[in-house]
Amino acid sequence: MTRTFSTILLLLTSNVFMTLAWYGHLKFKEIKYFENKGLLFAIVMSWAIAFFEYCLQVPANRIGHLSEGGPFTVWQLKILQEVIALIVFVIFALVFFKTESFNWNYLISFIFILLAVFFAFKK
Repeated sequence: MTRTFSTILLLLTSNVFMTLAWYGHLKFKEIKYFENKGLLFAIVMSWAIAFFEYCLQVPANRIGHLSEGGPFTVWQLKILQEVIALIVFVIFALVFFKTESFNWNYLISFIFILLAVFFAFKK
């Protein structure tokens, strides 16, 4: 497995945990056990989930960075992480937050982020 593929796979997986930690608690209250839990509980649960995000994010950056033999600069790693985070978030939101619409302005914003990735990787 190449360093590029490994980095992208680790970033993708870490962002699944990150998105669940950051936004999943908004859906937890729909589960009977969690319905009466407060903000502190949501924070602790989110940090517990985010632990796994860090366990994947840090190796992704190590494997992918030029200083460790990877193909990416720190700038490219950050931009790559952001676009992966946005893709994961869009899928998550469409699946779990069906009552919230995906508007045209979000699509335009996403296109601009993709353009940012294009320019960040352009030599």
